[in-house]
Amino acid sequence: MKIETDAAAAGFEAAKLTRIGEHLRQYYVDPGKIAGCQVLVSRHGIPAYFESFGLMDRERAKPVQHDTLFRIYSMSKPITSVALMMLWEEGRFQLTDPVHRFIPSWRDQQIWQEGDGDKLVTRRPSVWPTMQHILSHCAGLTYGGLLPGLESPVDSLYQSQGIARGDGETLMEFADKLGRVPLLYEPGQKWCYSLATDVCGALVEIISGQSFESFLQERIFQPLGMTDTGFRVSDEQLDRFAACYVRSADKQLLLEDDPETSHYRHKRNFFSGGGGLVSTTADYAAFCDMLRQGGQFNGYQLLGRRTLELMTANHLKGGQSLAQMALGAFSETTNQGVGFGLGFASTLDEVDSCTVGAGDFYWGGRASTLFWVDPREDLSVIFMTQLIPSASFNFRGQLKSMVYGALK
Repeated sequence: MKIETDAAAAGFEAAKLTRIGEHLRQYYVDPGKIAGCQVLVSRHGIPAYFESFGLMDRERAKPVQHDTLFRIYSMSKPITSVALMMLWEEGRFQLTDPVHRFIPSWRDQQIWQEGDGDKLVTRRPSVWPTMQHILSHCAGLTYGGLLPGLESPVDSLYQSQGIARGDGETLMEFADKLGRVPLLYEPGQKWCYSLATDVCGALVEIISGQSFESFLQERIFQPLGMTDTGFRVSDEQLDRFAACYVRSADKQLLLEDDPETSHYRHKRNFFSGGGGLVSTTADYAAFCDMLRQGGQFNGYQLLGRRTLELMTANHLKGGQSLAQMALGAFSETTNQGVGFGLGFASTLDEVDSCTVGAGDFYWGGRASTLFWVDPREDLSVIFMTQLIPSASFNFRGQLKSMVYGALK
């Protein structure tokens, strides 16, 4: 069933919200820069704008539908972070606990100092990576050379150790291998977008005693009614699964992942909390609505209000911004005037970030999907498309201008 909207009841000027569709059609869909997309704007729990544009599968001429399935990639990270913090609420760990309390190989970690290959020089850390560090991308991990903008001697060791998020290993094996690779920096001193959230998925398994996939299904997806969210696309869902595209060096839109042959169609044994989920806009809207309401959804308390406030606060050392702390050029956010908490980025300063929405929290995904929740305006926004890389266009900045500009 398509989401029904009422812009006026949500406190928006309806005519101004229509600019979103005009803008996306004129500048992105019609010129073929993206195949298609979907936008949901909601305030006070009232959907104000929900529209679909273009094609979900260009090769088969299938339009984007209200229930299209999208690869959300790193928008899996906030879900994984919430899962781990649910266990924190049960008293199962403290944020100051060293990760090696649960993953013993991390007790032997070293920190890279200089050199590479046989001339690599390391030392013992003065501070062990903690649960807070792993949740906030401040543990010293990298993405193992998978992202542009950060090339370090440590990355080659990820590759030589066979650290990969493929179906050839389990979450436990993956997390154990990471304990044998030197950290890039002293934990807590820098921020580096990394494989840390996949470690969070492993920690959920270790601490809860059940598989990460089943924990998400039982503790998050079922209570929120997220029936279309998971790590695999079933035969019944295939007709709604979007194709994924990549923007080539010559600015052409090329098919990157065909729905019918996608690895999301196969049974998996590595469940990536950092980027493995598919979902629909309606499903992710339920997750955002829970966040907007301080952890509550339809009378069910998934997460405590104060826990969520802790997660969305800035955990970077000394209250610094990503512009001061981040290593490498890649992230799912701009760095100026932006902080980072336990699974979410947040706008610290509107002037510094050159945007509105101070106090919001958010993240995005590899295929240019994005969301944000603004507690001050009681607002959430979701944008779905399937374009790699996510840095191709500044969809977040453009949508923010139009959404906040339409508020009464």
